[in-house]
Amino acid sequence: MPPLDVDATVIENRPLSRDYNVLTLSAGEVGARTVAGQFVMVRPATMTDTLLRRPFSVFEVLRDAAGTATAISILNKRAGRTTQALYDARVGDRVATLGPLGRAYTPPAPVQEAWMVAGGVGLAPFWTLAMRLVAAGTRTTLIYGARSGAELFYLDFFERLGVRLVLTTEDGSRGEHGRVTLPLDRDLAGRDPQSIMVYACGPEPMLEAVAHVSARHHQPCEVSVERTMGCGLGGCYSCVVKVQHGTGAPHYVRSCISGPVFDGAEIVWD
Repeated sequence: MPPLDVDATVIENRPLSRDYNVLTLSAGEVGARTVAGQFVMVRPATMTDTLLRRPFSVFEVLRDAAGTATAISILNKRAGRTTQALYDARVGDRVATLGPLGRAYTPPAPVQEAWMVAGGVGLAPFWTLAMRLVAAGTRTTLIYGARSGAELFYLDFFERLGVRLVLTTEDGSRGEHGRVTLPLDRDLAGRDPQSIMVYACGPEPMLEAVAHVSARHHQPCEVSVERTMGCGLGGCYSCVVKVQHGTGAPHYVRSCISGPVFDGAEIVWD
C-alpha cells in the first residue's frame, strides 16, 4: 500500500526537556496504517527554503474511544534546523507528513520473550511496539539508556503496561552506571538460545554492540538503523546500508525500503 502524504496540523507540542519534545500531528490516516518500527518523513511548513523532509519513527498512535486512529506523535531531539523548527512548533502549525514508510519489526514467536533496547531518542519506536507486544501477551522488557536520568522519558507509561524496566545512565544518576549493553550481556547469559527476541534502536555504535551481544548469546536481534534520508522512497540512494545474506556477497540496500529494521546479524558493521 503506498504511503499517504498528509498536510498535518500540530495538535500538541509537549516539551520533555530543554532538547526533547513530543509533537502530536493530525495524521490519523497514517497512524491507522502504521506498524511498530515504521517511520514518517516530515517537514514543517515554516521551513520554506527547503523541500527536504526528515525521517522520524512513529512514536504514538493516538486513538479515540472507538479505537479509531486520530493522530500520531514523533519524539524529537533538537540538533539542527529542522529539529529546532519541530521543537518550536506551535499548535495549529502545519507539518507535511509522508508515511508510513519502511520495514517494521517482526513479531516474536509466541514462546519468546521480547527485549527492547533503546538509547536516547531510540525510544521512539518502542511505544507502539510495546503496545503490540503486551496486547499479544508477550513478556516484555525495556533496557533503556541515556546520558542522565533527566533524559529517561515515559517510564510511567511502560510500567503501567507491565513492561519490565532496566535503566542505565552514562553519569550514573539513575539506574545502572554505564551503557545498555552491560545489563543486556549479563542478563542474556545462561538463557536458552532463540528464547528472546531482541529489538534495538539508537546510535549506530550501540546497535552494533547490541547485535554482537545478541549473536554471542544466540538470540535473534533486529535493529532499526539511523540513516540520513533525502526522500524516504528509495529514489535518492542517500541511506544505503551494507548487508550480507548467508554466504552471499555483501551488497548495499536502501534503508528506507529494505529497512529501517534489519536483522542485526546481516548488517556488515564496517
